[in-house]
Amino acid sequence: MRYYMGVDVGSSSSKGVLVDQEGKIHAEISFPHDMENPKPGYYEHDAEEVWWGDFCRISRNLLIMGKVAPEEIKSIGVSALGADCVPVDENCVPLRRAILYGIDARAEEELREIEDSIGPEKIREMRSNPLCSEDVFAKSLWIKNKEPEIYKKTYKFCTASTYLTAKLTDVFVVDNYLAQLCYFPAYHKDGTLAKEMVSRFIEPSMMADTASCTDVVGKVTKRAAEQTGLMEGTPVITGTDDAGAEAVSAGIVGQGDTMIMLGSSMYMISLSDRPIADSRLWNSAYLVPGVHSIQGATNNMGTVTKWMKEKLFPELEDKERNGGENAYAAMMKLGESVPAGADGLVALPYFSGERTPINDPCASGALFGLRLHHDKRHIYRAFLEGIAYSIAQNILVLEENQVEIRRLTATGGGTKNRLLLQILADVTGREIFVPKVTIGASYGDAVLAMIGCGEIPSFEQAGKLFRYASSYKPDKERHLFYREGLQRFTEFYKSTKIM
Repeated sequence: MRYYMGVDVGSSSSKGVLVDQEGKIHAEISFPHDMENPKPGYYEHDAEEVWWGDFCRISRNLLIMGKVAPEEIKSIGVSALGADCVPVDENCVPLRRAILYGIDARAEEELREIEDSIGPEKIREMRSNPLCSEDVFAKSLWIKNKEPEIYKKTYKFCTASTYLTAKLTDVFVVDNYLAQLCYFPAYHKDGTLAKEMVSRFIEPSMMADTASCTDVVGKVTKRAAEQTGLMEGTPVITGTDDAGAEAVSAGIVGQGDTMIMLGSSMYMISLSDRPIADSRLWNSAYLVPGVHSIQGATNNMGTVTKWMKEKLFPELEDKERNGGENAYAAMMKLGESVPAGADGLVALPYFSGERTPINDPCASGALFGLRLHHDKRHIYRAFLEGIAYSIAQNILVLEENQVEIRRLTATGGGTKNRLLLQILADVTGREIFVPKVTIGASYGDAVLAMIGCGEIPSFEQAGKLFRYASSYKPDKERHLFYREGLQRFTEFYKSTKIM
């Protein structure tokens, strides 16, 4: 048998799978980890402990669980949080904690510095959307400006997938999809480094090379083999970000396919034959050659439900620890006892600012319409509805731009919440499909590794691996009700916006 390993490192957990040559899961495992929030607007991970530590734990455990010899692993694919920044030395040792994706808003001054240098009109000419907290390059510039001693020691600035691939192979590379999406203005559209542009801000040599996500870019080194249990010389592909890999895991490979990834945050990828000129969403080439990707994202999804579990429902956590029902499942049942609209309560889930479509890092969470009859069940349901409203706003932008949406596929941990999925169907007025394989990005990593090594000849063939387990159909009356709720949700944000 031939096996392929996929490992994904996310905001709050890391997951890994072994699949056989037919794409069937042979073993899977997950490890939780924490996200550090040292001050408002700052979010970080310890790259060595969390990213690499989780990879090593996952790799060793998968080999044991699957009863697979290291030499039977034919290729490895990795994915991770996309728009992160960690400076490393020549031995790929982190020089500080990693600055996380768009949820981290510390680089506002650097974004303005880049905009002032290039000019807003030139930026609009070069890309369809404005600079935002998702841009990795600004985080690199923040380190140069605010931590010059670390900058002087920096060999490369890495995003998480670049870091993991480098730890495995000593090769620093970022995939073309992620380079175009999150590294403006560092790379040309053909993937080559924009040296003249980069040199305005940092040393060009600090940027990684680019490659296709499925390219075999290196092999497991002796040092990495000792730490991971893998065989020295095992091929490793470039890899990509978690959202791209998650999309592949759900069969999002052709025009009209749209994924809603329900994790700690929400990330949406819609495939089209063209970009859209709308600054509310993001555009880039996709992992599949010749296909265009339009993205949207919220900063908070699972982070909000986790906050509610810890702050509002600690007794359910205690029961779970003592052998009782899963706390999230118990919360869901309580939310189901509340009618649509949460008895007049409306919630803005902007606990860490917000990305698309409002692109406001200063946005804050809020509750409107509180009455004495409301309790925490209503608050829980109101926040689920707020999350669904945020997702619906992104879909409305696609519809305004005549982007075909053939199918909405939900992935990630949020698919375990049937109440959330039904609310999402009712709010959007669209059927929500859930794939049979729900482990997500790590499965997509394994599939990408299979393509990279020729086990699967194309993305089109990979799409035939996927099946759907269930779907949630919208209720027409509730959809009409939620359309009015979406208007109120939008107006409430406008009334709280910091000018």
